[in-house]
Amino acid sequence: MERIEYQKATAMPAQFPEFRDRTVLVTGGGSGIGAAIVEGFARQGAKVSFIDIAEAAGRELAERLSQETMHPVSFHHADLRDIEAIRRTVDSVIASSGPIRVLVNNAAWDDRHEFDAVTEAYWDNNQAVNLKHVFFTSQAVVPPMRVAGGGAIINMSSIAFKLNMGGFPAYAAAKAAVVGLTKSLAGRLGPENIRVNCILPGMVVTERQMQHWLTEESIARSVEDQCLKIALKPDAIVGPCLFLASDCAAGMTAQSLIVDGGVL
Repeated sequence: MERIEYQKATAMPAQFPEFRDRTVLVTGGGSGIGAAIVEGFARQGAKVSFIDIAEAAGRELAERLSQETMHPVSFHHADLRDIEAIRRTVDSVIASSGPIRVLVNNAAWDDRHEFDAVTEAYWDNNQAVNLKHVFFTSQAVVPPMRVAGGGAIINMSSIAFKLNMGGFPAYAAAKAAVVGLTKSLAGRLGPENIRVNCILPGMVVTERQMQHWLTEESIARSVEDQCLKIALKPDAIVGPCLFLASDCAAGMTAQSLIVDGGVL
């Protein structure tokens, strides 16, 4: 097998001065793509808070970044299936950092599951982890975002639902729904200067993926399907996320941005 070429990490993406002192909230920010997004905004000078259910990893990330960034990074331990916990956390972030101007709905759970084995309880839990919180976190941040004059919401979908992948039907359904929700929220919130877009990552090599599903062989096969013959790391999603949240994308809403190395 040929040696796999991995995306080269950049020390710092493009600079967006508008993020300086701006309040940003990221869900599922304790690891993987979410952690890369948290770091990306924090290094732009934003006041970043993130929510994660994994307490140890969340605290470690916040402590490490807070030593290196303009503002301390704030970790909030919460279960996003608990809607009241979301609302309390949003209130806490606003009280400490001001109105949230950027929300990144990143949290998800791509657990593999067999079609014949899915129960009603499993389905409902899967949708709560992958879809339900996207709506309710957005609902919680919008009132102060309106008062502040507008903002940006970036939802994380996936190309998985476009590839006829049979190993996670509940997850694929939720990720397809995120695209529809994005477009509906964009139509509702656009008149209030709130933009809503989504990102559809392809195969991104994270620690979780390597622990559970990816191997060097499977990564190599996926890279063969890409135009770019490199394996993407979480950093690959940071630049597109910063762009969609920035003033450079002031005319963009209701859009789905695919970041997959050229599979689709």
